[in-house]
Amino acid sequence: MLLLLNQYSKGRFAWFLLFFSTLAFEIIALYFQHSLGLAPCTLCIYQRCAILGIMLASIVGLIAPRNIIVRLIGILIWMISAYKGFLLATFHAHLQFEPNLSDTCSINAQFPSWFPLDSLLPSMFKAYGSCADKIWTFLTIEMSQWMIIIFACYLIFGLAVLISQIFPSPKGSIWNK
Repeated sequence: MLLLLNQYSKGRFAWFLLFFSTLAFEIIALYFQHSLGLAPCTLCIYQRCAILGIMLASIVGLIAPRNIIVRLIGILIWMISAYKGFLLATFHAHLQFEPNLSDTCSINAQFPSWFPLDSLLPSMFKAYGSCADKIWTFLTIEMSQWMIIIFACYLIFGLAVLISQIFPSPKGSIWNK
């Protein structure tokens, strides 16, 4: 399986699938926000940024998937974004299901002054919901819990792709034809 993941990581199609999955999650998030009227909280916005980080990783991988340095940079961005998103989603679920008095969630997203996403694209990055609100469930699982599952899948799959880079592709690679 690791040899197969190594081969797939050297082709653009796998990186396109990663891009497409993150694009789908971003479109779904915007649908929830603008069509269903679900107010995103600060942690939702940060998780949205983590998904965009994985999207950036897929674009890096799409640029030159056969170049090991470019591919490793893409995988590294993927892993960091997935890990950060996992931590944010876990904290979000903690705020919803086991809140402590010391746990807080800021009212506004804090972006760097040199890249204020909430000012540049307020329809996508402006937080106006409460982190503690449980606003959507599917199959009895809250949205923050779904995001834990999604980021865990990205993290596990990214780790498998990273480990697969150790194994050389066989000469008869499917991408060499």
